[in-house]
Amino acid sequence: MFHWQATIMGPPDSPYSGGVFLVTIHFPPDYPFKPPKVAFRTKVFHPNINSNGSICLDILKEQWSPALTISKVLLSICSLLTDPNPDDPLVPEIAHMYKTDRNKYETTARSWTQKKSTPWAKRDGLLFTSFVSFFKCMEFLIKYAKL
Repeated sequence: MFHWQATIMGPPDSPYSGGVFLVTIHFPPDYPFKPPKVAFRTKVFHPNINSNGSICLDILKEQWSPALTISKVLLSICSLLTDPNPDDPLVPEIAHMYKTDRNKYETTARSWTQKKSTPWAKRDGLLFTSFVSFFKCMEFLIKYAKL
């Protein structure tokens, strides 16, 4: 089984803007026919991400397709940060806050981002670029190593 670490930059125009979030990616032996297990290592205040870092995202479960790349998975996670799905929450209390008091939700998420996202990664803009390049290379190798 392969184990990767990735960095997700908080999307602009979201409460996570300016944050740098670490995620782990565990590939099962039968990848790409089974989805990777992706989890946040950085604490995130979000209705679809629990305190263990588990992510409620359909493409990581029943909607998985072998055609999905890790880049697309990470992009989907970024989209989830921008547009949470409070109707399918892992953390119902946060989903309720999102639905009933959006200002409090955004203030709390912004505060967590400032306190808990990884400060060392913010200083190294090359780190994110390196991860993106690394993923593209690894996807190529995984795809063609199985031929």
